[in-house]
Order: sequence, then C-alpha cells, then structure tokens
Amino acid sequence: MKISTKGRYALRLMLDLASQGGEGWTSLRDISRRQHISVKYLEQIVGLLAKAGFLKSNRGAQGGYRLARPPEEYRVGDILRVTEGNLVPVACLDDEENQCPQCSGCLTLPFWQGLSEAINQYLDGTTLKDLLDQAGKALPEGNRNRVY
Repeated sequence: MKISTKGRYALRLMLDLASQGGEGWTSLRDISRRQHISVKYLEQIVGLLAKAGFLKSNRGAQGGYRLARPPEEYRVGDILRVTEGNLVPVACLDDEENQCPQCSGCLTLPFWQGLSEAINQYLDGTTLKDLLDQAGKALPEGNRNRVY
C-alpha cells in the first residue's frame, strides 16, 4: 500500500489547521506558503475534506478554513480514507465480502487480513492531536510556521 501525494498533503493540511488552535480562519494561501503545496492542489483537497464534514469554510476577505472538530477527534485513518479510499494492502480485501474466487483456499489470505488489520489499527489509533504532540507542535505562536 502506498499513500498518494493527495493523502499525504491532506494530512499536512489538517495538521496545519490543527496547529492554529481553532482560532479564526486560515487561508489556503497561508497553508500553501507554510506547507509548500500549490493553492490549486489544496483547493482539490479541501473540497474532499469539507464534503466529508472535516472542515468548515468561510468566504470573504477574512475567510478561510478551520477544523470542524477538535484535533483529538480526527483519526489519521479517517483522513486518509477520504483521499485514498479503502486502506487495504491487496485488492481482494476491498469489498465487505471477499469477491476473489480463490479466497476459500487461499493460503495467504490470513496474512493479508492481519496486515490490513494492523495498518488500520495503527492509522485509527492515531489522531491529529497525537501527531501534534509527537512533533511538539503545542508551540508558542512564533513557531507555528514550521513545515511538518
């Protein structure tokens, strides 16, 4: 499994907003400058995240984006699923019921199921707050412009 640029940038965008402490609105231009991601690409990503209910937006001169909930309520797995879809290591695990004609006799299926479970437990066990804490992002105002 490989996380795409869109997934990685979505996580960086969400962390950037989380690091702002929920104070006011943050423009895509500011996020773009801090994260070195084009505004055009960020526009695509915020559309997905807003549609999923992860972001609030406000138009106008003082507008921008902010998290819809506190950082501890966002699991990394949920953010990545918005951009990546299902986070499984092999295609046969994509559907609720395995559609592979060989699944009943597949010797590797339990391995792939275990790997999928481990990946999803790790991603769902990590929140934006956890990542900010790990990075020491509970930092004073002057240090909020760091790129993660």
